[in-house]
Parts: sequence; structure tokens; C-alpha cells
Amino acid sequence: MSQVSIRDQIKKLVQLQTLDYDIYNFKKDLKDKPDFIEQLKTKFEDKKGNLKQLEDKLKTLLLDRKSKEGDLLAKEGEIAKANTQLFSLKTNKEYQAKLLEIEHMKADKSMIEEKILLLFDEIDSINAQIEKEKKIVTEEEKKLLAQKKEVDDSIKDIQERMSKLESERRLISPEVNPAYLSRYERILENKGGIALVPVKGHVCGGCFMNIPEQSINEIKMHDHFVFCEMCARILFLEDDL
Repeated sequence: MSQVSIRDQIKKLVQLQTLDYDIYNFKKDLKDKPDFIEQLKTKFEDKKGNLKQLEDKLKTLLLDRKSKEGDLLAKEGEIAKANTQLFSLKTNKEYQAKLLEIEHMKADKSMIEEKILLLFDEIDSINAQIEKEKKIVTEEEKKLLAQKKEVDDSIKDIQERMSKLESERRLISPEVNPAYLSRYERILENKGGIALVPVKGHVCGGCFMNIPEQSINEIKMHDHFVFCEMCARILFLEDDL
């Protein structure tokens, strides 16, 4: 190709690079958005998990209390039956033995009542924690929905901006030699959205390594594309376009 053609090709690629850098980063941002949403959902599920643990614990305590209340009723029944049996006993020894048995039953009853009272206290405490955790979960859900809407709005905005950039790109890319465009696009993908960089002084604008004088002279000749020996990006001189 002629010198003017190479220079023109570089100029077109510089225009593309300006668009493609933004497009590359927009695509990366769009790719990251779902992960961010999932992180928010995971945190929210953790909060819901805390609430479920408390609710499961409450169910266990309520079942335990119900069981203890059943034990209490059974023990009261045993005591009432034993008291009735006192009237049918014929000897003092049997009577004293039954009284002792009743006292043991009453002691067992007192222990059951104490456990029930402790369960009432623990249940009240768990209920208070559940109410507090429910408020936290409600607030976290509001935050999640607000953040999700913010992300969704951001995605929509990025897609609109990217669509505009891609429209501009479609006007420029046909003016670049297909072989050059293909090479440029491969570098673009492999080098973080930057395929074409200026040489400033004797330094590559991509990897910041020194560029030999011979390479700089080749760039000025416009006979062919010159690539950085370190990062393989296409090199150009801003003042030479």
C-alpha cells in the first residue's frame, strides 16, 4: 500500500480505538453486573438465613414447652391419683410411704414448672430477636431492590451508549483494510481493549517499554504497520498523523 494509505489506515484505527476502548469496557461492565447482583442476593439470603435459624429455634422451643406442659399435666394427674389412694391405705407405714411418693412427685412437678418458666423466658427472647431480624430483612430487601433497580438502569444506559458507539464504529470500520482490521481486533481483545498506542518519546504508550530508534523510523516511513516488540500493539506517532 502507498504511504498515504498506511497513514490513512492508522488514522481510521485511531478513531476506532477511541470507540473500541469504551465499547470494550462497557462490555466488561455488562459482564460484571450479573455477578454483582448475585453478590447482593447472596448477602440478602444470608440475612434471611439468620431469620430462619431463629424461627426454627422458636419452633423447637415451642414444641419443647408443649411437651413439658404435657409432662406437667401428667404429673398433676399422678399426684391427684396418689392423693386419692391415701384414703384407701390401711397401715400407717403404707400411708407414710405414699406421702413420700407424693412429695417426690411434687418435687418433679416443681422442676417441670421451672423448666416451663425458663422456656417462656427464652421464647420471649427469641420472639424479640425475630421481630428485630424481620425489620433488618425488610430493610435489606428494600436495599436489594433499590440496588437492583440502580444496576438495571445502569445496564440500560450502558447498552444505549454502547449501541451508539457501535453505530459510529460501523461507519468507520469498512474504511479499514479487512486484514488490518482483523489483526487490530485480535490485539484489541487480547490487550484489554487497547490495540493501538502512541509512542511518546521512545516509550510505548501501552507497555511503557523503550522503542528502538529503528522502529520509530519505520513508523515515520508509513510502509507498513509497526508493532511493539514487547506488547505486540500497533504503534503510531501522534504528531505524524
